[in-house]
Amino acid sequence: MSGRKKEIILENVRIEAVAAEGKALARVDGTVLFVQFAVPGDIVDVKVTKKKKNYMEGFILRMVTPSPDRLEPFCSHFGVCGGCKWQPLPYRMQLEAKQQQVYDQLVRIGHLDIPEILPIIPSEKTVYYRNKLEFTFSRRRWIDAAEDPEQISPEERCGLGFHVGRFFDKVLDIRHCWLQKDPSNAIRLFIKDYALRHGLEFFDIREHTGFLRNMFIRTTEKGEVMLIVCFYHEDRSSREALLNAVADRFPEITSLYYIINGKANDSISDQECILFKGQEAIYEEMEGLRFKIGPKSFYQTNAPQAYRLYCTAREFAGLTGSELVYDLYTGTGTIAQFVARKAAKVIGIEYVPEAIEDAKVNAAANGIDNCTFFAGDMKDILTDEFVAENGRPDVIILDPPRAGIHPDVAKVILDAAPSRIVYVSCNPASQARDLAILCEKYRITAVRPVDMFPHTHHVENVAALERL
Repeated sequence: MSGRKKEIILENVRIEAVAAEGKALARVDGTVLFVQFAVPGDIVDVKVTKKKKNYMEGFILRMVTPSPDRLEPFCSHFGVCGGCKWQPLPYRMQLEAKQQQVYDQLVRIGHLDIPEILPIIPSEKTVYYRNKLEFTFSRRRWIDAAEDPEQISPEERCGLGFHVGRFFDKVLDIRHCWLQKDPSNAIRLFIKDYALRHGLEFFDIREHTGFLRNMFIRTTEKGEVMLIVCFYHEDRSSREALLNAVADRFPEITSLYYIINGKANDSISDQECILFKGQEAIYEEMEGLRFKIGPKSFYQTNAPQAYRLYCTAREFAGLTGSELVYDLYTGTGTIAQFVARKAAKVIGIEYVPEAIEDAKVNAAANGIDNCTFFAGDMKDILTDEFVAENGRPDVIILDPPRAGIHPDVAKVILDAAPSRIVYVSCNPASQARDLAILCEKYRITAVRPVDMFPHTHHVENVAALERL
């Protein structure tokens, strides 16, 4: 007997709603079905890829009748690239789904007592809104179904683009990305073409061999450009020739860095970034404040929306000018400096030492003398002793990573007992978990989502809390 599972095809399935993680939802004979790339109102045939007791997952095998709301995806890479999965969904429906996602996580799943959620703040831009992208070189690019692998030359197998979901060693070669404005696409395409013409070896992610590894492009609203090219090993003549060619072709690159990264993973947080040409940093501006962005600096990737996000956080903080504010997970001190004018003093804490150095430089350049910054792991820095030494905060603003806050950090916050807390989160699920802990001594007074990432299911959310 064959051990192969029977193929399940569901016909004429009507998609009912947008679900979590960018999927859509239908019900078949009382069982919930999650479908990728579907739009409410679509009637589709679905091939089931996962069948559990309470739910199924699948993909669209055939579009029977498209929803009247369905849009034609604008990107040629849609469906293979893991980003921008909501392109077929009108933007108003994306916003509605994100608003619902916040409600579901905080109320339906988290069982939190909250006031009516304020309307989500839409993004000013829905394309070309990112100011940072990372691209990976690969000797084993993703091969489209229409291509014949036997007819592809070794050079044609090389790609420069994004990782394909579920395949760590496959990279989708990107022809045009709609996420970052010019000259991002032109720089990427030039480097790929140069590398192929000059025989520079693309990285083999599986074997850990090759020369060109990955690259980062950062841009600002005023047109500054930072390029960081990462090499697996040093080859000075080849490296300098490539970097000089890029600099000559794109004089608008204001900061050109390189990294020699021979370790197992391609993160750069522990690597030396070496300035090859140009300025050491690029700068973003907000309400007259100027923020230095180095190669390792964290800065919100949608700058116009970052301003709206910070305005919401500042409004929720309710500052009068007399408060001591703790800004936890401060990054390069953007929120800290943004609220400093309305506070007596701000203390910022951040894990990345380079970000704290940028924060100090930014504060000095902006003439802000009431901000103090500390670098280190949050659970190690923020202790009862730290609070005793630096003063009990009147307001705490926190913007943690997706995983949320460590239980030790939550305990110190509760012990410090600030009058108000403003919790900025990129993950409403972990935020709901943390808010449940904080609500031991606080009540939630305001909630407002902010859309930082159009065409994705990701949403930022800001919650205000007051001490009971």
